[in-house]
Amino acid sequence: MTATSARPTVQQLRWQDYELGMFCHFGLNTFGDKEWGDGTDDPARFDPQAFDPRQWVSAAQAAGFRYLILTAKHHDGFCLWPTETTDYSVRSSPWRDGKGDVVREVADACAEAGLPFGLYLSPWDRHEPCYADKEAYDDFYCRQLTELLTGYGPLVELWFDGAGSEGREYDWRRIMDLVEKHQPDAMIFNMGRPTIRWVGNEDGVAPYPCWNTAESAKASLFTKDMLTWLPDTSAWVPAECDVPIRELQWFWHPGAEERLLPLERLLDIYYRSVGHGANLLLNIAPDDRGLLPEADVKRAIELGNEIRRRFDHPLGETEGAGNELTMEWPSPQTFDHAVVQERIEEGERVRDYRLEARVDGRWMTIAKGSAIGHKKIDRFAPVTADGLRLTVRQADAEPLIRRMACYLADDART
Repeated sequence: MTATSARPTVQQLRWQDYELGMFCHFGLNTFGDKEWGDGTDDPARFDPQAFDPRQWVSAAQAAGFRYLILTAKHHDGFCLWPTETTDYSVRSSPWRDGKGDVVREVADACAEAGLPFGLYLSPWDRHEPCYADKEAYDDFYCRQLTELLTGYGPLVELWFDGAGSEGREYDWRRIMDLVEKHQPDAMIFNMGRPTIRWVGNEDGVAPYPCWNTAESAKASLFTKDMLTWLPDTSAWVPAECDVPIRELQWFWHPGAEERLLPLERLLDIYYRSVGHGANLLLNIAPDDRGLLPEADVKRAIELGNEIRRRFDHPLGETEGAGNELTMEWPSPQTFDHAVVQERIEEGERVRDYRLEARVDGRWMTIAKGSAIGHKKIDRFAPVTADGLRLTVRQADAEPLIRRMACYLADDART
């Protein structure tokens, strides 16, 4: 399949419309002031006395996130569910007297609220002794994955992190067959037979243009090599941008509130991820109580409120097909943003476009670009006009515009 003929699946279309997701890094690292545990920390340290996944889900929904992904197992190998594969799990902790299941409780909280739920399962495992034996570890990993695929309801996404696995070959065909068998609707992140790809950085921003088609992607921050996928991987692999709400901090660390990203930075990230056609996965790490920190929740809700303030009330909107699409008003309107979306179920067709405003009877260019795809947000100096025109100057086939809208959004420039 060529890039120009690629089409998204129904599942990809649904996922791309989610746009915003919340990442939750939680585990033994939370209690050890670490980012990457080495697999030797005592499970007895894991004891989140106030653990409340409903608080996580409530915060996610208040901020406008449309899916949630939990680290079921990070690189240290500690499992947040009572797996049968190892005793390095919540079963060996004092939390819930060793009878608890973090994955179960978060999955249930998400299901109750109607929030799609996904899981991160690190291929790299620094605790498991059999990791050195490729075939034995492939068996081990597939057993862990099967537990998660079959025990926690429908999953929206499976996150396969390449960090720590540079140069390692896993049995991806076998792993992908398990996903296809048990969770065929789940998005597969970046490894094996992916349906979504990593954007290539942990800053939360996509390059522009960020096309929905690709044949390879970067595996991790720690290699310059590109990741080559299985031969039957579709060319349509939209990007997901991940970033922590506290700078350089995926897990919670005590006394690090000063790392909380300012609202202006988060808005810039939004414009350069969702506004470039990608999904944004914002990490908010639960603390050692088992709760999302109040300051982090407040900031995430501030972000959601500001997105809604800017983009919930268009001054006008339209849709259509063809190389030109025009929207007009009986009297001039002042606007400083335009949002354009293609009907990507028919593929990504636009390759070059221009936006113009009609001021005093004359058309003037206010923005131009290449990719539109799922969504392109253009910002420009406020203009007062009685018309907005999209002209497609190059396309692979007839342009199909799902939506064109304009807004007066910037009370204060960011």
